[in-house]
Order: sequence, then structure tokens, then C-alpha cells
Amino acid sequence: MVSCELRLFLRQSRSLKDKRQVISSLKSRIHNRFEVAVAEVEHMDTWQRSTLGIAAVSTEYHHATEVIASVVRFVEQELRVELLDYSVEEH
Repeated sequence: MVSCELRLFLRQSRSLKDKRQVISSLKSRIHNRFEVAVAEVEHMDTWQRSTLGIAAVSTEYHHATEVIASVVRFVEQELRVELLDYSVEEH
């Protein structure tokens, strides 16, 4: 298993409702496209910040790391959020 934390900034968000709409959509698209587990793990009550936890499980370590790298590239292309930082951990 490989996990990743994505620290995000939502410049356009003006309320928790705005943020939740963007984060909910992003989580759903990540989960459906890459078949990974996704959850907001920090900053739930902050309207311009979010941290998403991503977990990829595979019988092959190399495949799991490639999936996580693909998720990071996908989020980098998302116009509604800015990827501030991320960290990857192997389990």
C-alpha cells in the first residue's frame, strides 16, 4: 500500500459550502478515475484549506506508486485548487 497526503489551497472558496462542493467533486473524480480511497483528513472547518488522504493498494508496489503519481498530476491540473505540497508514504 502507498498513501499520500495532498495539501490544497482553494483560492476561490468564500465559505465552507463552496469548499465542500469543490472537495466533494474532486474526491469523487479521483476515486472513480483511479480506484483509490480518498478522504479529507485535515482542515475540515477551514474554508480555503484542505488536506486529502489518498491510499492505493496493489499486489505490486510499483503499480501503487504509479497510481499515486497519476493522482498528484491530476490534482495539479485541477483549476479550482492549488496543490501546496504533498507527501508519499510506503506501507
